[in-house]
Amino acid sequence: MRITLSVILVLAALLAIPTVIGAIGGLESTEGGEIAVVRDGGWFDDNQVRQVIDPGSGLTWTGMWSSVHPYPAQQRFYTITADAKRATTLGVDVVTVPSSDGVNLGIEGTLYFTLNLDHDTLKRFDDKYGTRTYRAQNDESLAAWDGDDGWSAFFGQAVRPVVDNALRGQLGNMRCAELVPSCSLLANTALKDQGGDIKTQGSNTNITRVQNAVNATLARDLPEALGGEFFTGLRFTLAKVTLPAEVQQAVDRSLAANAAVSEAQARVAQAKAESAANQARQEGYDKCPACAEIDKLKSLPQGITVYAPGNPQSIVVPAR
Repeated sequence: MRITLSVILVLAALLAIPTVIGAIGGLESTEGGEIAVVRDGGWFDDNQVRQVIDPGSGLTWTGMWSSVHPYPAQQRFYTITADAKRATTLGVDVVTVPSSDGVNLGIEGTLYFTLNLDHDTLKRFDDKYGTRTYRAQNDESLAAWDGDDGWSAFFGQAVRPVVDNALRGQLGNMRCAELVPSCSLLANTALKDQGGDIKTQGSNTNITRVQNAVNATLARDLPEALGGEFFTGLRFTLAKVTLPAEVQQAVDRSLAANAAVSEAQARVAQAKAESAANQARQEGYDKCPACAEIDKLKSLPQGITVYAPGNPQSIVVPAR
């Protein structure tokens, strides 16, 4: 009898311990900047979405052994840049897009967005993207709700290709000089050798036009690619367009050559001006010989007491 009672107590304890742990773990809360999707996960439950916990909630009962998927509820940004200090967890990264005239342009910018916090939309998002993993920079497999690294891994694999495609589609129709004014130096040099020239447009106006077109493309293509309106407030800001190193070096050489030409032209103009001034002065002296003598006297050093022009034996004595 005692053995039977002991067995019952042990079994009760074995059942009570995980029950208590599950009950304690069934209380969750969210911070102000996150929203959470809760999925059932008990011993006898399915794995369907149970509920959504809004940002900044207090302790909420989520059920025993349920899994909680926290997502960012505030505006986020995704930066594409060559600056390691500003890069996201995906690291230094630049989108390379060939221009219509064949120059590979480096595109840097930032995409601003907010996760759609509508409960039904968020549940669909978790069904599609919260139930699988994505490869992070360190080759670790992470879920989209596994902190910043997991979110960046998801964004890099699911969203980044759409962003790249939008940039290529819009910038690929532009000439290099329309986005980078210094490109016109190389183009003008080539055309001048053929007796031609090109006219450039304001790069700021063109960049704004590209930004607007990219934003319109993302608003159309991203929901289609992801399968839902999962993001709101999409806005891409084009920060910088850079040239390949070898092209930039050619531009620098062209700028240096143009500066040298300008300097040489300035020296020629100065020499011409001095020659014209000397010629005008001499013509004046021819018409007024006395004027020439007066200018000579004015040019003598101060303190001269004897001056005998025209006398080869003349003596100049400084004053004491």
